[in-house]
Amino acid sequence: MASGRSNGKSPSVAIVNLGCAKNVVDAEEMLGVLAEHGYSLTADTSRADVLIINTCGFIASAKDESLTAIRDALRWKRRRGTKVIVAGCLSQRYGKSLLEQVPDVDALIGVGQMARIHEVVERTLMADSPVIEETPPQHRWARTGTRVLSTAPWSAYLKISEGCDHKCTFCAIPAFRGGHVSKPLERILEEAQDLARRGVQEVNLIAQDSTQYGLDLYGRQMLPQLLRELSAMQTFRWIRVLYCYPSRVSDEVIDVLANTPRVLPYVDMPLQHADDDILRAMMRPVGRDRYVQLIRRLREAHPDMTVRSTFIVGFPGETEQHFANLLAFLEEVQLDRAGAFVFSPEDGTPAENLPNRVPERVAQSRYDRLMRLQQRISLMRNRMWIGREMEVLVESAHPAQRNLWIARSFRDAPEVDGTVLVRAREAQPGTFLTVSITDATAYDLLAERTISLPVRAGQKEEVPL
Repeated sequence: MASGRSNGKSPSVAIVNLGCAKNVVDAEEMLGVLAEHGYSLTADTSRADVLIINTCGFIASAKDESLTAIRDALRWKRRRGTKVIVAGCLSQRYGKSLLEQVPDVDALIGVGQMARIHEVVERTLMADSPVIEETPPQHRWARTGTRVLSTAPWSAYLKISEGCDHKCTFCAIPAFRGGHVSKPLERILEEAQDLARRGVQEVNLIAQDSTQYGLDLYGRQMLPQLLRELSAMQTFRWIRVLYCYPSRVSDEVIDVLANTPRVLPYVDMPLQHADDDILRAMMRPVGRDRYVQLIRRLREAHPDMTVRSTFIVGFPGETEQHFANLLAFLEEVQLDRAGAFVFSPEDGTPAENLPNRVPERVAQSRYDRLMRLQQRISLMRNRMWIGREMEVLVESAHPAQRNLWIARSFRDAPEVDGTVLVRAREAQPGTFLTVSITDATAYDLLAERTISLPVRAGQKEEVPL
C-alpha cells in the first residue's frame, strides 16, 4: 500500500505498507505525523524523496515479501537518490543484522515509534551513514486526529492495544511487538469521535488480543465497556471486533457481541488447532471440548453469530490422527469462515527446534485437505442465507459487470472475508442497502436490492444514518 499526496513544497514521503490491519494503522499514523510536520505525502513511490517500507515479519512468506519490497525501493535509490527507511516488524525483529541482506538502506526503525517518525526522516535526510534505531518495542500513541486514512472513507481500523503477553510456541510476535499495552479508554473514544467526524461508518477494533484490552491499565477486562461506550456514541453503523483470544471470550463479551446495538455479531477467534496434544505443544490455553462449548455459547447468544478462525497445519509432531481430529472438529462446529497456514519455524521461537518435523509435502497436502473441507462447510453456511434479507455496505461497482455491485455484510470483515454481489441499477459506495440473498458460493453471496427491511439480519435495532 502506498498512500498520500504531494504538493512539491517540501521533501516528499511515500509509505509502502505490508502485513496486517495493525500495520495499516501504523502506516496511517506515520503519514499523519509526517504531514503535521510539513512533509509532502505522495502516492507515487517513483517520485518520493523518502520511501518508507513498513514491513511485516510474522512468518517466512511475509519476511520474503518485505525483503522484496525493500529491494524494489533500493532500485529507486540507485536511480534518483531516494532515501529508503525500513520500519516496522522486520526492522524491530532483526535490527542492524538486516543490513547484511539489504546493506544500502538509509535507516532502520522498529515498532511503536510512529509519533516520532518525522525525527527519523529528518535525521535520514541529513545523514551520510545509516540511521539505526535499535530499541525495545516502545508504544508511543500518535496524537488523535493526525492519521491519514488509507482505507475507504466509510471504514477504518481502530487499534485499542499493542503487543502480546501470550507464550504460543510458534509465534515470534511478543519478541518484536513487546508485551501487551492497552490504549487508554478516553483516548480510544476521542479517536473514535474523530473517525466519526470524518464520515467513518464502520469501525473495526484491532489488537494482538482484543479481549485482553484494559487488564494492564484497569485491572479488569474492559472490552465490554469499550463496546458499550462506542455503541452509546450513536455515530457508527457497524462496530466490529477482530482478534479475540478464545480463553478470554467471556460470558460478558458474548453478551455484548450478541445484544449491543451497532456491535456486530461477529467473532474473529484464532484457534490454531483442535487436537489437545497439539494445543499443549503450542501452549494454547484451552482445548477442543472447550472450543466446542464456546462456539455453541456464541451461537446460542445470537443465531446469526458469525465465527471466523485460523489454524496451523504441519506443526512439529502433528500425526495423521492429530490432523484427522482437527478435520472432525471443523465438521462438528461448522465455522462460517476459516483460514489456515502451513507451519513455519520462526527464528527464536520454542517451536523452531522441536523434533518430528512434518515433511513439507505432507503439510501442504493437509493444508489443501483442510481448505477443501472448509470450502464445503462455508458453502453450506452461506446457502443458509438464501431467501433471507440482510443489510450490506456497498464498496464499489463490479469491474466487469454492469448493474452489479460489490458489498459486504456484517459477516464480512474488510480484506479477509467474502463479499455480497448485489444486482441493482444504482448504488452508491459507502451507503447501506437492504438486499435479498438469491444464491451463494463458498466465499460470496449473490443478492438483489430490496426496498425495506424492518428487522435486519445480524443487527439488533434499526439505526438511522
